[in-house]
Amino acid sequence: MLRPSNLLFACLLALLLVAPAGAARKPLAVDAPTGLHGFLLRSDEPRRDEFPRTPSIAWNPVAGALRYEFQLSTSNLFREGGILYENETVTAPATAIPISLPWITGQPHSLFARVRAVLPDDVTPWSRSYGFDMRPAAATPTPIETYPGLLRWTPVEGATGYRVWFLFPDATSKQVTVKTNVIDQREWYTGHQGSSFSGKVKWRIRAERRVVGVPRNGLPVASYGPWSPIYSTTNPAFTGGPLKLLGTASDVLSTPGDQEAHRLAPAFLFSGNTGLYGGPTGLYRVYVFTDRDCLNRVWASSVVGSPAVAPRPYGATTVPAGGVSSNFNLDGATISAKAFDGEAVTANEALAPAAPWTPAFVKAPAPTTGGGETPEPAAPSFAGPSDPGAPVDFWDIDWDRGARYYWTVMPVGIRSASPLTVALSSAAAAKDKQIVVNTSGLAAGDAITIGTSPSQDNARIVSLSGSTVTLAAELVYGHAPGEAIVRASGGSVLQDLELAQEACASGRVATFGKESEPVVTAAAAPYVTGLSTKGRLVSAVRRTSQFYGTPLVAWAPALGAGAYEVQWSKARYPFRPAAASVMTYATAVTLPLRPGTWYYRVRGINYSLPTNAQPMSWSDPVELRIAKPTFRIVGEK
Repeated sequence: MLRPSNLLFACLLALLLVAPAGAARKPLAVDAPTGLHGFLLRSDEPRRDEFPRTPSIAWNPVAGALRYEFQLSTSNLFREGGILYENETVTAPATAIPISLPWITGQPHSLFARVRAVLPDDVTPWSRSYGFDMRPAAATPTPIETYPGLLRWTPVEGATGYRVWFLFPDATSKQVTVKTNVIDQREWYTGHQGSSFSGKVKWRIRAERRVVGVPRNGLPVASYGPWSPIYSTTNPAFTGGPLKLLGTASDVLSTPGDQEAHRLAPAFLFSGNTGLYGGPTGLYRVYVFTDRDCLNRVWASSVVGSPAVAPRPYGATTVPAGGVSSNFNLDGATISAKAFDGEAVTANEALAPAAPWTPAFVKAPAPTTGGGETPEPAAPSFAGPSDPGAPVDFWDIDWDRGARYYWTVMPVGIRSASPLTVALSSAAAAKDKQIVVNTSGLAAGDAITIGTSPSQDNARIVSLSGSTVTLAAELVYGHAPGEAIVRASGGSVLQDLELAQEACASGRVATFGKESEPVVTAAAAPYVTGLSTKGRLVSAVRRTSQFYGTPLVAWAPALGAGAYEVQWSKARYPFRPAAASVMTYATAVTLPLRPGTWYYRVRGINYSLPTNAQPMSWSDPVELRIAKPTFRIVGEK
């Protein structure tokens, strides 16, 4: 038995020993690969042709194959314009597709995969195509237990968000996209808390799945599940009295008497309309702090009139002038908001999207199976999503060890903004959307003028960061340093009617926790598929399994994750990554492991958080053994 370390060398040597010197070698007649099928966790799952999220593709191994070429297409004929993804350097009879495919169906199917084997002297024909569809696991989200002012539904596997369609009584409607499984009914309450407005809410919902990654043929970027039937939710009459905190809700309900950590961004539930001072008000804002004294604020909601607040990642809503309106649609530039002490407050919903987080170095797998083979070329580098929305979620805390977030609700009033004149600190050119000023007196929502006639710009402030002011629209004219910026009197300002620290000191404070869902990488056996040491395609059947070559590892999706990071190490503890992390939008990846014992782990990335807080919890490390190759040189009989 000879054990050379180079597979290609062994195959070529065997062919030379079989063929007589000087004889012409005939091409190898090998059939096309067979048995193509899709799977989510294990290659031996029951065969199917419909998936809620991107599947991996496996096939029967071809004897003598050096590698495989794989194609995925929207065309059964695999026309060039239909190719979504291809990989010419697959080293095992299974491959992960690194993009999140949209929900798409066709007749007979919408997506088609094929593969062929590359041999030392030849290439096989392409396999018969394997057709499959992408479809939501559940037809539509289903309403579940909720509270006044809040809608809540079952999460749908494979969904990247949800589109809620409000059907207002005045024959208008509005659609809102969220990433969690809750949405407040602010449109039904703000400016009109009477039961004639908020008593009955009619709505529909559908799950969304956005394509993330770069399909080669430019496949449409979004797909949708079907709209639900029209749901009707009844709210009790709005009741006044002191403001009282009821709890938080997302995938779980957490109340003061029965607390549980959330896996998704929660909604905040309260009742009443009166704070510590003065009479009742019809507007409220939720603050979240890291301390019991409510001093270190880390999250602020939009101002709403509903007895519930849930985060919306695609824009804050406004408040009707004077706080009273018969208009249900609250879209538009929000007006200025301040704390009781005059501090400017910007809702998290109004913040710009956070930059997508990536590890220090990221590359796609470049497998080597030992002994000096040419490594697989790296796939295209990973790129984060282009529109993740505002950072409205909460980073993990150590709930089991007593760590908590503290939250309270503030009564909010409306007052007139005082006039203000400041100067432009540096030059601004036409078409700029940002200006630099030398004061913090301005606030989001302020209507301002810049410069003087005839080259005067009328603008509205969207957000502020230090001395940099972002405007709702581009400047028409250029402006020099020192030109006047004027906020006229008469504008409206939303202002808290008490200090948050005093509200919390009075006892109006509650806690909640956020613990991201760890990725599930194993049940009775790890979700690993690859070549056995006998050359068969298998999935792991025990906790510790042995494979030859590059194994494909899969995992169950984690709530809130938009992408996943995978690492591997030679030791379980301390876990020291042996190479750059692999990032993927799929729930499977091929690991580039050399022979030996390895441990791998996976975690989700939540793009609804600030950049450096986006990584979620790691899975437990999973052991994996890679066998050394064994070959036999065959001569002529």
